[in-house]
This record gives sequence, C-alpha cells and structure tokens, in this order.
Amino acid sequence: MPTYVAFLRAINLGARRKFPKDAIKAATEAAGGIDVETYINTGNVRLTHAARSVAKVQAALEEAYAAEAGFDVPTVVFTAGDLAALTARGEELHAEHDPGGQHYVTLFPAAPDAAAVAAAHALEHAGETVVVDGRAAYVLLDGDIHTSRLLSSKEFTALGQGTARTIKVLRTVTAKWC
Repeated sequence: MPTYVAFLRAINLGARRKFPKDAIKAATEAAGGIDVETYINTGNVRLTHAARSVAKVQAALEEAYAAEAGFDVPTVVFTAGDLAALTARGEELHAEHDPGGQHYVTLFPAAPDAAAVAAAHALEHAGETVVVDGRAAYVLLDGDIHTSRLLSSKEFTALGQGTARTIKVLRTVTAKWC
C-alpha cells in the first residue's frame, strides 16, 4: 500500500479549532489510514492507505477530520516520494539563496495556475524570494513572516489556499517518513 503524508491547515491555532494528535490519529484510521504517525501538534500525519490516488486519500481524510473535529480541516496530501522530491527542491533553493531569516514552504492541494505563478515570480522585494514549483511555493526571507511584503501581497494570495511549514519541519518529516 502507498505511503502518504498529510498536512492539515489551520488547526490548534485558537480556542475553537482544537484538534489534538490523538483525535487526528483516530480520524485518520477511520478514513482507512493504517500505520498512522503524527509529528508535532500542527497537523503532520503519515499513513498508508489502500487508495492509489492522492485526491481520494485527501477527500477521505477531510471528511473524517470534519466529522471528528466538528469543523472543516483543509488537508494537503503528498505521496512519500513526492514529499521527498519537494523537500530536496527546498534544500536546493535554501543553499542557492541562503536566506538570512526564515524559509517557509506553502503546500497546495493543486498546482497554482500559470498566470498566478508568473505574477508571484515577478515580485521584487529586497531580501524576499518566492519560487513556485508544482504544488509548493518556497518563500525565502531575510526577515520574518510578520514583516514580509511578499507574503502579504495579493500576488502571493492569488496562488491559492495552502498550508505552510518551515523547511526544518519538512526536512524532519521527510527524514522520518520518506
């Protein structure tokens, strides 16, 4: 059975969107996941599943998560191989750009459209770089996310709704699960 890694969006951020790791694990198993593991309480989940489609696994997880949590939980799913490639690309960009601050990767359920990608790539903010590659937007900052003009731009927002992780989290998850 294929191994998948799921990234949950917007959980455990406030009093009303609590979704503890034990509940995530139970819901993942209810959706057909086996050999389920979680990493930190921000919604990083490894599972194997009989489905041979990322879209089918994502749909099953989102349905089970909503039932368990009582609110919608947008979820982005990758095969273990795709996540390993995505993380390797992030490492290449990190070495190439050597950000002095933070390196975030926004993960999308589907690749952003070409016009949105071109607009994001055209952004020029000192000390801020974005590279969109497939279902990931790599954001390399000399500063931090709170002062980033790139992340608050309409061009970045037009890429779509995703969930962000640091390159460090992706590195750790990839080393553990891929």
